[in-house]
Amino acid sequence: VQLQASGGGLVQAGGSLGLSCAASGRTFSSYVVGWFRHAPGKEREFLASINWSGSIISYKTSVKGRLIISRDNAKNTVYLQMNSMKPEDTAVYYCAAQKAGSEFYDYWGQGTQVTVSS
Repeated sequence: VQLQASGGGLVQAGGSLGLSCAASGRTFSSYVVGWFRHAPGKEREFLASINWSGSIISYKTSVKGRLIISRDNAKNTVYLQMNSMKPEDTAVYYCAAQKAGSEFYDYWGQGTQVTVSS
């Protein structure tokens, strides 16, 4: 499975941005897909995940209410809508896919830069 994250860019504080994670190579409809981010000087952090049907969604507590994860299996794409953005949201955002039964995320996208200006 190859993952391609896109949609990053520059946004003003308080604005919104939508990211997409498109999969190719094999359908990932049965995979859990997660979004992560990595800011300079900080560790990579988990943001949100969604199971294959969209019935199980998890969020990092601090972003719950501002970020919305969703997926369209017909398009092999998972989305992350980010609202009320803050300068501290500035980071490289990654999507990753976890096979059923796997303990870790098995496939990672290349990341997309998100910069929030104050």
